[in-house]
Amino acid sequence: MQNHHAARQLYLLYHELHTDTRAYAYGMDTSRFAEHLALIAAMRNASSEPVQAQITFDDGHRSNHDYALPLLREHNLQAWFFLTAGWIEQRADYLDWRQAAALHAAGHGIGAHGWSHALLTHCNAAGLQKELRDTRALLEDRLGTTITALSFPGGRYNARVLDACAEAGYTRLFTSRPQTSVPGQDGLIGRLNIRRDATAEWLRGLLAEDGTVLRGLERQDQVKTALKRLLGDRAYASLWRVVNRAEADA
Repeated sequence: MQNHHAARQLYLLYHELHTDTRAYAYGMDTSRFAEHLALIAAMRNASSEPVQAQITFDDGHRSNHDYALPLLREHNLQAWFFLTAGWIEQRADYLDWRQAAALHAAGHGIGAHGWSHALLTHCNAAGLQKELRDTRALLEDRLGTTITALSFPGGRYNARVLDACAEAGYTRLFTSRPQTSVPGQDGLIGRLNIRRDATAEWLRGLLAEDGTVLRGLERQDQVKTALKRLLGDRAYASLWRVVNRAEADA
Protein backbone atom coordinates (compact mmCIF):
# COMPACT_ATOMS: atom_id res chain seq x y z
CA MET A 1 0.00 0.00 0.00
CA GLN A 2 1.21 3.46 -0.86
CA ASN A 3 2.47 5.60 2.02
CA HIS A 4 0.98 9.04 1.36
CA HIS A 5 2.78 10.44 4.41
CA ALA A 6 6.11 10.02 2.60
CA ALA A 7 5.08 12.32 -0.24
CA ARG A 8 5.70 16.03 -0.10
CA GLN A 9 2.75 18.21 -1.00
CA LEU A 10 2.46 20.86 -3.69
CA TYR A 11 -0.57 23.11 -3.33
CA LEU A 12 -1.98 24.21 -6.68
CA LEU A 13 -3.72 27.58 -6.78
CA TYR A 14 -6.75 28.01 -9.05
CA HIS A 15 -9.11 30.98 -9.26
CA GLU A 16 -12.01 30.76 -11.70
CA LEU A 17 -13.51 28.09 -13.94
CA HIS A 18 -15.45 28.80 -17.14
CA THR A 19 -17.22 26.85 -19.87
CA ASP A 20 -15.99 29.28 -22.52
CA THR A 21 -12.66 30.88 -23.36
CA ARG A 22 -11.69 33.90 -21.28
CA ALA A 23 -8.85 36.40 -21.62
CA TYR A 24 -8.07 36.21 -17.90
CA ALA A 25 -4.90 34.15 -17.52
CA TYR A 26 -6.26 32.39 -14.43
CA GLY A 27 -9.77 31.66 -15.73
CA MET A 28 -9.51 27.95 -16.62
CA ASP A 29 -11.78 25.95 -18.88
CA THR A 30 -13.80 23.37 -16.95
CA SER A 31 -12.75 20.54 -19.27
CA ARG A 32 -9.07 21.28 -18.64
CA PHE A 33 -9.66 21.44 -14.89
CA ALA A 34 -11.39 18.04 -15.11
CA GLU A 35 -8.27 16.67 -16.85
CA HIS A 36 -6.16 18.00 -13.98
CA LEU A 37 -8.39 16.29 -11.43
CA ALA A 38 -8.33 12.99 -13.32
CA LEU A 39 -4.53 13.05 -13.34
CA ILE A 40 -4.29 13.97 -9.65
CA ALA A 41 -6.71 11.18 -8.71
CA ALA A 42 -4.82 8.66 -10.84
CA MET A 43 -1.47 9.63 -9.33
CA ARG A 44 -2.85 9.17 -5.84
CA ASN A 45 -3.77 5.62 -6.75
CA ALA A 46 -0.36 4.91 -8.28
CA SER A 47 2.30 2.85 -6.58
CA SER A 48 4.71 5.78 -6.34
CA GLU A 49 3.94 9.41 -5.59
CA PRO A 50 6.95 11.63 -4.82
CA VAL A 51 4.86 14.82 -4.81
CA GLN A 52 1.15 14.87 -3.97
CA ALA A 53 -0.89 17.67 -5.53
CA GLN A 54 -3.34 19.53 -3.30
CA ILE A 55 -6.01 21.82 -4.73
CA THR A 56 -6.83 25.34 -3.57
CA PHE A 57 -8.98 28.19 -4.87
CA ASP A 58 -8.64 31.88 -4.02
CA ASP A 59 -11.20 34.71 -4.01
CA GLY A 60 -14.52 32.83 -3.81
CA HIS A 61 -15.71 33.07 -7.42
CA ARG A 62 -19.18 31.61 -8.07
CA SER A 63 -17.63 28.97 -10.32
CA ASN A 64 -16.04 27.43 -7.23
CA HIS A 65 -19.53 26.24 -6.31
CA ASP A 66 -21.09 25.81 -9.74
CA TYR A 67 -18.24 23.95 -11.47
CA ALA A 68 -15.44 23.03 -9.07
CA LEU A 69 -17.68 21.45 -6.44
CA PRO A 70 -19.31 18.82 -8.71
CA LEU A 71 -16.03 18.05 -10.47
CA LEU A 72 -14.23 17.50 -7.18
CA ARG A 73 -17.05 15.24 -6.05
CA GLU A 74 -16.84 13.26 -9.29
CA HIS A 75 -13.14 12.61 -8.77
CA ASN A 76 -13.42 12.09 -4.99
CA LEU A 77 -11.00 14.91 -4.22
CA GLN A 78 -10.98 17.62 -1.58
CA ALA A 79 -9.84 21.24 -1.89
CA TRP A 80 -9.27 24.40 0.11
CA PHE A 81 -11.39 27.45 -0.69
CA PHE A 82 -10.02 30.80 0.50
CA LEU A 83 -12.85 33.33 0.54
CA THR A 84 -12.71 37.12 0.31
CA ALA A 85 -15.29 37.76 3.00
CA GLY A 86 -16.40 41.23 1.90
CA TRP A 87 -17.21 39.97 -1.61
CA ILE A 88 -19.70 37.30 -0.49
CA GLU A 89 -23.21 38.36 -1.58
CA GLN A 90 -21.79 41.81 -2.38
CA ARG A 91 -20.05 41.33 -5.69
CA ALA A 92 -21.42 39.96 -8.97
CA ASP A 93 -20.18 36.51 -9.97
CA TYR A 94 -18.97 35.67 -6.47
CA LEU A 95 -20.37 33.27 -3.89
CA ASP A 96 -23.36 33.85 -1.69
CA TRP A 97 -23.49 32.43 1.82
CA ARG A 98 -25.59 29.44 0.78
CA GLN A 99 -22.98 28.46 -1.81
CA ALA A 100 -20.11 29.01 0.61
CA ALA A 101 -21.88 26.80 3.15
CA ALA A 102 -22.29 24.10 0.49
CA LEU A 103 -18.51 23.99 0.00
CA HIS A 104 -18.02 23.56 3.73
CA ALA A 105 -20.79 20.95 4.01
CA ALA A 106 -19.11 18.90 1.27
CA GLY A 107 -16.05 18.56 3.50
CA HIS A 108 -13.77 21.04 1.79
CA GLY A 109 -11.45 23.29 3.75
CA ILE A 110 -12.47 26.92 4.18
CA GLY A 111 -9.91 29.64 4.74
CA ALA A 112 -9.77 33.42 4.72
CA HIS A 113 -8.49 35.61 1.89
CA GLY A 114 -8.98 38.97 3.57
CA TRP A 115 -12.04 41.20 3.64
CA SER A 116 -11.47 43.27 0.51
CA HIS A 117 -8.49 41.57 -1.18
CA ALA A 118 -6.29 44.46 -0.03
CA LEU A 119 -2.57 43.77 0.06
CA LEU A 120 -1.92 43.18 3.74
CA THR A 121 1.48 44.86 3.54
CA HIS A 122 -0.34 48.11 2.69
CA CYS A 123 -2.74 47.97 5.64
CA ASN A 124 -2.42 49.97 8.84
CA ALA A 125 -3.43 48.49 12.20
CA ALA A 126 -7.12 49.19 11.64
CA GLY A 127 -6.95 47.74 8.16
CA LEU A 128 -5.31 44.55 9.41
CA GLN A 129 -8.07 44.27 12.02
CA LYS A 130 -10.67 44.34 9.26
CA GLU A 131 -8.82 42.07 6.86
CA LEU A 132 -7.80 39.48 9.45
CA ARG A 133 -9.85 39.48 12.65
CA ASP A 134 -13.18 40.70 11.23
CA THR A 135 -12.89 38.35 8.27
CA ARG A 136 -12.24 35.36 10.51
CA ALA A 137 -15.12 36.26 12.84
CA LEU A 138 -17.61 36.64 9.98
CA LEU A 139 -16.63 33.40 8.26
CA GLU A 140 -16.79 31.47 11.52
CA ASP A 141 -20.17 32.95 12.40
CA ARG A 142 -21.79 32.35 9.02
CA LEU A 143 -20.28 28.92 8.30
CA GLY A 144 -20.13 27.46 11.80
CA THR A 145 -16.52 26.32 11.57
CA THR A 146 -13.16 27.38 12.96
CA ILE A 147 -11.05 29.38 10.50
CA THR A 148 -7.31 29.13 11.10
CA ALA A 149 -5.99 29.15 7.50
CA LEU A 150 -5.34 32.27 5.43
CA SER A 151 -4.02 32.90 1.94
CA PHE A 152 -2.28 36.22 1.39
CA PRO A 153 -3.99 38.47 -1.20
CA GLY A 154 -1.47 39.08 -3.95
CA GLY A 155 0.92 36.79 -2.06
CA ARG A 156 2.19 39.80 -0.09
CA TYR A 157 3.38 39.53 3.51
CA ASN A 158 6.13 40.80 5.78
CA ALA A 159 7.12 40.43 9.43
CA ARG A 160 4.43 42.87 10.60
CA VAL A 161 1.75 40.97 8.69
CA LEU A 162 2.96 37.63 10.07
CA ASP A 163 2.73 38.98 13.61
CA ALA A 164 -0.80 40.26 12.97
CA CYS A 165 -1.84 36.90 11.51
CA ALA A 166 -0.58 35.08 14.60
CA GLU A 167 -2.42 37.51 16.89
CA ALA A 168 -5.61 37.00 14.85
CA GLY A 169 -5.42 33.23 15.32
CA TYR A 170 -4.20 32.02 11.94
CA THR A 171 -1.82 29.06 12.08
CA ARG A 172 -1.53 28.05 8.39
CA LEU A 173 -0.51 30.82 6.00
CA PHE A 174 -0.62 30.10 2.28
CA THR A 175 1.69 32.05 0.00
CA SER A 176 2.10 32.26 -3.78
CA ARG A 177 5.62 30.82 -3.74
CA PRO A 178 6.05 27.58 -5.75
CA GLN A 179 7.39 25.39 -2.95
CA THR A 180 6.46 21.98 -1.60
CA SER A 181 5.55 21.34 2.03
CA VAL A 182 5.16 18.40 4.36
CA PRO A 183 1.70 17.05 5.28
CA GLY A 184 0.13 18.86 8.22
CA GLN A 185 2.62 21.72 8.10
CA ASP A 186 1.78 24.93 9.93
CA GLY A 187 3.29 28.36 9.31
CA LEU A 188 4.13 29.42 5.75
CA ILE A 189 2.98 27.03 3.02
CA GLY A 190 3.90 27.50 -0.63
CA ARG A 191 1.52 27.29 -3.58
CA LEU A 192 1.78 27.43 -7.34
CA ASN A 193 -0.51 29.68 -9.40
CA ILE A 194 -2.01 27.60 -12.22
CA ARG A 195 -2.65 29.40 -15.49
CA ARG A 196 -5.48 28.50 -17.85
CA ASP A 197 -3.02 27.16 -20.45
CA ALA A 198 -1.55 24.56 -18.06
CA THR A 199 -2.13 21.14 -19.62
CA ALA A 200 -2.43 17.85 -17.78
CA GLU A 201 0.80 16.73 -19.41
CA TRP A 202 2.58 19.81 -18.04
CA LEU A 203 1.10 19.03 -14.62
CA ARG A 204 2.44 15.47 -14.83
CA GLY A 205 5.90 16.87 -15.46
CA LEU A 206 5.50 19.29 -12.57
CA LEU A 207 4.82 16.43 -10.18
CA ALA A 208 7.62 14.23 -11.53
CA GLU A 209 10.20 12.88 -9.14
CA ASP A 210 13.17 14.73 -10.66
CA GLY A 211 11.59 18.11 -9.85
CA THR A 212 13.01 19.82 -12.95
CA VAL A 213 9.84 21.77 -13.80
CA LEU A 214 9.30 22.89 -10.22
CA ARG A 215 12.90 24.08 -9.84
CA GLY A 216 12.49 26.15 -13.00
CA LEU A 217 9.34 27.74 -11.58
CA GLU A 218 11.15 28.51 -8.33
CA ARG A 219 13.82 30.38 -10.31
CA GLN A 220 11.12 32.31 -12.17
CA ASP A 221 9.56 33.24 -8.85
CA GLN A 222 12.86 34.61 -7.60
CA VAL A 223 13.05 36.87 -10.67
CA LYS A 224 9.44 37.97 -10.16
CA THR A 225 10.12 38.78 -6.50
CA ALA A 226 13.09 40.91 -7.50
CA LEU A 227 10.94 42.71 -10.09
CA LYS A 228 8.29 43.47 -7.46
CA ARG A 229 10.93 45.07 -5.25
CA LEU A 230 12.32 47.07 -8.15
CA LEU A 231 8.98 48.37 -9.46
CA GLY A 232 6.98 48.60 -6.24
CA ASP A 233 3.53 47.11 -5.75
CA ARG A 234 1.53 49.66 -7.73
CA ALA A 235 3.67 49.57 -10.87
CA TYR A 236 4.02 45.80 -10.68
CA ALA A 237 0.23 45.39 -10.35
CA SER A 238 -0.30 47.54 -13.45
CA LEU A 239 2.18 45.43 -15.40
CA TRP A 240 0.55 42.23 -14.11
CA ARG A 241 -2.87 43.33 -15.34
CA VAL A 242 -1.55 44.07 -18.80
CA VAL A 243 0.25 40.73 -19.06
CA ASN A 244 -2.60 38.65 -17.66
CA ARG A 245 -5.52 40.74 -19.02
CA ALA A 246 -7.30 40.62 -15.68
CA GLU A 247 -9.70 42.91 -13.89
CA ALA A 248 -8.07 45.61 -11.79
CA ASP A 249 -8.86 43.87 -8.50
CA ALA A 250 -8.38 40.23 -9.50
